[in-house]
Amino acid sequence: MTGEERRKEISRLLGEKPLAAAKIAQMFGVSRQVVVQDVALLRAEGKDILSTNRGYVLPGKKVCSRTFKVRHSDGETREELCLIADRGGCVENVFVHHKVYGTITAPMGIDSRSKADAFMADIARGKSDFLKNITSDYHYHTVTAESEEVLDGIEAELARRGFLIPRNGDN
Repeated sequence: MTGEERRKEISRLLGEKPLAAAKIAQMFGVSRQVVVQDVALLRAEGKDILSTNRGYVLPGKKVCSRTFKVRHSDGETREELCLIADRGGCVENVFVHHKVYGTITAPMGIDSRSKADAFMADIARGKSDFLKNITSDYHYHTVTAESEEVLDGIEAELARRGFLIPRNGDN
């Protein structure tokens, strides 16, 4: 990952909840000082990043959220996750409505190709199976983004790819 890519990811991670430089450094496998320098460069680009005793915050960052009902094969999972991340979204979770167990939800936090790849690697190692497989591939994602326009673009691309289940098609 280049420094520019890392700064873009840091900018996306920051919000109104403090995020410590040490935690950011751990996430990207760099030193705390590299993160401090990245934040300085982001500030130089005009980002209003504040330092608190609990970490960095980006006040007033609006986060929009939308739930998408989707369906695809196991082999298309990475494509779906990357499609969302590449367009500026974060797949916050996956959930299914099971007829016996009710709603089953699992956190994901996938907002980059590297996180999608790590998720897929865990599945491939047999840690677990896709949650969608217990409901004939139907599942939901809560997706967050910086604007409704970004979510609109994600929704349009999911529909174009054939992954999106129309809202009036809820079962």
